[in-house]
Amino acid sequence: MKPLSWLTVILIHLKMPIEIKELHIKINVDEKPGTSGPANAKKDEKQEIIAACVEQVMEILSKKQER
Repeated sequence: MKPLSWLTVILIHLKMPIEIKELHIKINVDEKPGTSGPANAKKDEKQEIIAACVEQVMEILSKKQER
């Protein structure tokens, strides 16, 4: 770990506010294809949610047409 510069130490000591204008976040994701289990369960869960949403939208549309 790099030692703190004298300016950083002074800023910390004086408790001066620091404004962050830009933040870069870098991540690495390792996904191994063909794994079963939680990934398949999540897909099934998403499909159920999508089906429920579609059903509700269709009900709303049919109610609007009845008016």
